[in-house]
Amino acid sequence: MIVKPEFYATDTVTVARKLLGCLLIHEDRHGITSGRIVETEAYLRDDPACHASRGKTARTAVMFGPPGHAYVYLIYGMYHCFNVVTAPEGVGEAVLIRALEPVDGIELMEKRRGTREIRNLCSGPGKLVLALGISPKHNGVALYEGALRLSAPKKSEMPGEDQIVTTPRIGINVAAEAPLRFYLKGNIYASRPCKVSRAEAKRSVRS
Repeated sequence: MIVKPEFYATDTVTVARKLLGCLLIHEDRHGITSGRIVETEAYLRDDPACHASRGKTARTAVMFGPPGHAYVYLIYGMYHCFNVVTAPEGVGEAVLIRALEPVDGIELMEKRRGTREIRNLCSGPGKLVLALGISPKHNGVALYEGALRLSAPKKSEMPGEDQIVTTPRIGINVAAEAPLRFYLKGNIYASRPCKVSRAEAKRSVRS
């Protein structure tokens, strides 16, 4: 079931937690790839680590637009990150998708990433963008229609509160202590997962 626009138009921290377990799907001429969201980070309007905290610019305009749209931006001059715009229109907040558990199109993901290391395919924001074939052309697209979309998990597959771990965010220099990173407890596909063997990871995703 596709996640409806109203899901995103609320408290960003709540959305960041509720996105865990949702399926990010991209369909293009090469095929369908998808992954279950296992790690997110929230970025808030008064948060110095949030791009929108410095006001509306050409780069951040999407963040101030309708919720439920994609915000894709370049980092380090070579990688792109995929975010979900949240909160009411005009606020300027988003959720960074940090890691996915590969579900569909794994062979295509491997080809795009140049690796057969299952745990490594989508275990970081730049990695998952490459694996799913997301690009700057997706900046601003609605995530509840079209080729790039988010699907809600079945009720039986929704993670409980006791399965969600909260930590400070990763890889930022300001507001690094804010507890705005969320991931599924024990999930081996998070960017900093628990330790398991390569064989265990492969069995998990191939089964």
